[in-house]
Amino acid sequence: MSRLGKLSASMATTGVIMGAVAVLTAGVASAATITYKAGNPTPLTYQCTFPAISAQPVAVNAHLDAPDTIPHGTTVTPSNVGGTATISAGVHALLTSVGYDGIRGTATVPVTASAGTLSQPAATGLNIPQTIYPTGGPITVVISQVATSSVPNYTAPAAAGSATLALGGSLTANLEFHKTSNNSWTPYTMNCTLKVTNPAQNTSFSPAAIIS
Repeated sequence: MSRLGKLSASMATTGVIMGAVAVLTAGVASAATITYKAGNPTPLTYQCTFPAISAQPVAVNAHLDAPDTIPHGTTVTPSNVGGTATISAGVHALLTSVGYDGIRGTATVPVTASAGTLSQPAATGLNIPQTIYPTGGPITVVISQVATSSVPNYTAPAAAGSATLALGGSLTANLEFHKTSNNSWTPYTMNCTLKVTNPAQNTSFSPAAIIS
């Protein structure tokens, strides 16, 4: 082969390689990390138990970060798992009336998948930081993933399509409530059940994930 022919062949090979790299790079770039949200913009209502008072409504928002596109058959681990639980001013007043003014602990949040599988049925050990609340008004409890939390891995189904994660119908929290009178903490297990409504509340995280 002449020198010119070798140069042309080399350039052609380089072009093929660069084209393949461009395709691969485009595929990687398309998988952006986004925030999936449940109970947003309208919070979900759960009925939750409290110490010394009857079960009360709590407004729940949840979020997690994961790729917007997940190759079929692959596994991803969500991050930034957490949300908020808002206790109304009325419920706050009831807690104040029985002597409680603070909270701390951890939450367990069950999650389901419409397609694919989860390595465990719930995110556990989500942190609820110690907080003493001001007098009056609603209370917003922050729930967040920390180093000691355990978050389920998600494995996409074998075929392309879409999949949706959703909150479970029952949430639990291992809490301590702060007693104002003697500056002590009272252990308490809170149990929350999704309020039955018509139409039913949509517990799904949105948007749906694309399975490529």
